[in-house]
Amino acid sequence: MIIRLAVDRDIHQLIKMRWDFTIEHDESKKNESYETFEKECQAFLEQAIKGNQWFIWVAEDEGKVASHIFIELIHKVPRPGRVTNPFAYMTNVYTLPEYRNKGIGSKLLNTINNWIKDNNYEFVIVWPSDDSINFYKKNGYVHCTEAMEYFPS
Repeated sequence: MIIRLAVDRDIHQLIKMRWDFTIEHDESKKNESYETFEKECQAFLEQAIKGNQWFIWVAEDEGKVASHIFIELIHKVPRPGRVTNPFAYMTNVYTLPEYRNKGIGSKLLNTINNWIKDNNYEFVIVWPSDDSINFYKKNGYVHCTEAMEYFPS
């Protein structure tokens, strides 16, 4: 298993995985247009891979992306008296069903945790599903209260 950042050759696998991830948690989306989604997602991934705001980490098994985690860096407004480092927003954490419960997600997350430390990012935020809370806890994450939200009407 190779842990690395995503590259252009991963895009089609990442698109399919994002589709499958969504359908797995909300079957009502399976009737949506895959072609429309694919076009939008491809444009996003091409830009994300080339840029320096998104970091898409993958676990690769003989050319197949088995698991991935998306990280977006959030830059904060500078504050007097301290260096202002960005924090990381973690999202789209997914492992193919046939690779689950084999430690791959934890290995991928551990690599990211080390990358976070090495780059002096302030912290990582993730909104876990109820099913994934224990996964994050066993990998050093602390379950906190919900953030506040505003939904414009």
